[in-house]
Amino acid sequence: MKITIEAPKAGEEEEIVIRCKSLDDEIMNLIQALRKGRDVLAGYAEDRIVKLEPKDIFYFESVDNRVYAYTGQEVYEVRKKLYEIEEAYSYMDFLRISKSAIVNVAKIAYLKPIFNGRFETTLKNGEKIIISRQYIINLKRKLGI
Repeated sequence: MKITIEAPKAGEEEEIVIRCKSLDDEIMNLIQALRKGRDVLAGYAEDRIVKLEPKDIFYFESVDNRVYAYTGQEVYEVRKKLYEIEEAYSYMDFLRISKSAIVNVAKIAYLKPIFNGRFETTLKNGEKIIISRQYIINLKRKLGI
């Protein structure tokens, strides 16, 4: 894939042109990333609403029909379902690792295999999360293993 970047002439609008033989999954993911590249998420904590940038989130977890976003030190409730988050941020480094969790792969410090074919991941903030065995294949694919 060739990438060309040109500065617009004076008075011209910025524009992105994609030339491809067919719209395959890779191109569609790229288009989705361009459209949602500036996404922010509202996080709710006590009496305040905080603007969260997806790149700052370590993982999302569903507990008692509520979804929480975990940053380095804070936890915020997010008023979206896990499947909505999974769809919205699949073009980024987010990956479903269990029925109740989505992790930011960029925040993984290391992985360790544990019993029953599962893995334990330690995040860069020191938290440990279990990865269910049915999601290991997708994780390996995302990491290029």
